[in-house]
Amino acid sequence: MSTTRTHKITLIPGDGIGPEVTAAMVQVVEAAGQQTGCGFDWHSFECGADAYAKNGEILPKAALDSIEQNRVAIKGPTATPIGGGFSSMNVALRKKFDLFANFRPVKSLPGIKTNYPGIDLIIFRENTEDLYAGLEVMINPDIAQSMKIITRKGSTRIAKSAFEYAKKHGRKKVHSIHKANIMKLSDGLFIKCTKEVSEGYPEVAYAEHIVDNACMQLVMNPYQYDVILTENLYGDILSDLCSGLVGGLGLVPGANIGAECAIFEAVHGSAPDIAGQDKANPTALIQSAVLMLDHLDEGETAKKLQAAIEKVYADGKTLTRDVGGAAGTKAFGDAVIAAL
Repeated sequence: MSTTRTHKITLIPGDGIGPEVTAAMVQVVEAAGQQTGCGFDWHSFECGADAYAKNGEILPKAALDSIEQNRVAIKGPTATPIGGGFSSMNVALRKKFDLFANFRPVKSLPGIKTNYPGIDLIIFRENTEDLYAGLEVMINPDIAQSMKIITRKGSTRIAKSAFEYAKKHGRKKVHSIHKANIMKLSDGLFIKCTKEVSEGYPEVAYAEHIVDNACMQLVMNPYQYDVILTENLYGDILSDLCSGLVGGLGLVPGANIGAECAIFEAVHGSAPDIAGQDKANPTALIQSAVLMLDHLDEGETAKKLQAAIEKVYADGKTLTRDVGGAAGTKAFGDAVIAAL
């Protein structure tokens, strides 16, 4: 089919295994687009640890300008030093473009054996405030202080995103996750706002769970959850926990969405120990591209690509090592293209 629509997309391959999984993602997305008449104009930029080592910038201005112009970007994993060095590129992007909604669907793939078959839940994580605002100071050499910021604006808009999604997609229940029994003002404001928003969506049930209880509930009976609505830090922790229910971070997509633009990403690490060895699983980034296609109103392409991914997993013949197979990154991508 000839291309009738072309989407300009900023592409950030990332560090470690990033370039490999990104190359596989680009190939399968283009193959899916060829079947539905949509094309892609990729604007690629080196960002992250490698870029920092070369020129002292994790996010070159040209990359930021491209995201601002294209309004859609997809990125591979990037490395962030622990306890020092440069700050997180992901956090910087979310703050720069006010990407307030971190959207992460967690769904079982066919053929992957886990303790929890048939998982299908959605996480909406507030993405710009809480402790991730990065407001830290050393009071003295022995005391570090980090400020937790929760606002009515931030809490209300992430709640509206979660309830709008639930309403549109027929989801039955939203759980608001908090620690308001201890942080009565900050988390108290969060649940006050989420409850107020819930009253405008009578067709969607609303409940609240304290975050430590939610962790226990998720490993005892994750099926009670449908849409999880949470602050930034709790959402970061819970979304990784939930990915473990379906086989790990290598299988779970992610999206950061704001009013003006959206950035889609693999949520796993850069895995430098296997970089360049054709061992990495590109599933998370390819499924993130499915979310991107939906965002671009290319629903047919998104469905074709998701169906192809699931077919490869159901067949079980061309899976990567992390999920019990022996195939490499490129072979997996080729199998998805064949399944299309």
